[in-house]
Amino acid sequence: MMFLEFFIWSAWFVTLGTFLGSNLNATGVQTGMAFSTQSWGAIIAPFIIGLIADRFFNAERILGVLHLVGAFLMYRMANVGDFTAFYPLVLGYMILYMPTLALVNSVSFNQMKDPAKEFAPIRVWGTIGWIIAGLAISFIFSWDAQAAIANGALNNTFLMAGGASLALGLFSFFLPKTPPKVEKGEKIRIGDLLGLEAIRLLNNRNFLIFFVSSILICIPLAFYYQVTNPFLVEIGMANVTGKMTIGQASEVIFMLLLPVFLKRYGIKITLLVGMAAWTVRYLLFAFGDTGELSFMLLLGIALHGICYDFFFVSGQIYTDSKAGPKIKSAAQGMITLATYGVGMLVGFWVAGKITDANLLPDGTHTWQDVWVFPAIFAAVVFVLFAIFFRNETIQVADVDAQNVTSPEGKPDMTVS
Repeated sequence: MMFLEFFIWSAWFVTLGTFLGSNLNATGVQTGMAFSTQSWGAIIAPFIIGLIADRFFNAERILGVLHLVGAFLMYRMANVGDFTAFYPLVLGYMILYMPTLALVNSVSFNQMKDPAKEFAPIRVWGTIGWIIAGLAISFIFSWDAQAAIANGALNNTFLMAGGASLALGLFSFFLPKTPPKVEKGEKIRIGDLLGLEAIRLLNNRNFLIFFVSSILICIPLAFYYQVTNPFLVEIGMANVTGKMTIGQASEVIFMLLLPVFLKRYGIKITLLVGMAAWTVRYLLFAFGDTGELSFMLLLGIALHGICYDFFFVSGQIYTDSKAGPKIKSAAQGMITLATYGVGMLVGFWVAGKITDANLLPDGTHTWQDVWVFPAIFAAVVFVLFAIFFRNETIQVADVDAQNVTSPEGKPDMTVS
């Protein structure tokens, strides 16, 4: 289940920017709109889970239905010829797909006696699924080779994702029963779904600075998801999608190092290292090339583990420690809504505008100027955070059942 869940996402999402530019002649702003469907899905997902899955139907049945409908939408996306027809399909798909991230976790946790020990070995198969999809695109099918892209080969990524979605949709009906969590007749408040109960945490000056910084850092974060694959393809790197899986491998490594780093250096330094890594990564992209400086591009990809784990995962650990047991889920919901919802929604739009502003008449881009913008933006957020955030001591415990999910399908970690 976990393998297929993240295989599906990786199979089309990593190469989406390249597909839109080569197959649909989409502008940067249109590409930003397509990627923003992830944010709209993240915003709408709590309502689907809270109002439907937690209340009326078994989680595994809803998971099956969503993936079966998703398979149909993937097939339709593979057979459209313009962005106007593509956009409503991808929007509908992401509104259906994002809730499945919570559903697969619900199915998992419902079968476990000790999630703290049992969940991680299951969840890591999601990361493996993400990596395998990327490797298959580059090294088995070569759909991201420049000649293949020119011939429309990236349409096949949607067919591959649709086939996997069909398989998972059918398989879901054979998963262990996971009944609704909320008793019939029990009221569900909109504030609970959005994590608004935790809004009082913003009265704490340190948490407010962290909260605002999290939203702002999502603007340069969006550049990586939206722009990296088209950038590397355009400058002539071979096997781009497969090589981008280096980022997922580094996430696993730095996830193991994160507790040690937090304990030795504290939350402020850990968060600052994560933000600094964004600036370094984008500068590496800005000044690297596919010749003698190709190592800079690969190093930029490999920095993803530090970029994501040291800021976003440690940030969710920090949020957990500030919230306490009563509003833990609400606080994580609020952060997720603010970052994957609001922050990345703005970030995808900005990335599209910057990309369009650096488009040359021959269809190529001045990539150095594209990447310098998020590098400077991340550096400004770094400086402001370093000045205004005061270091705190937090308690780092073992991995527990509360999940932390990234768009790459990385392992989950939090504190109790």
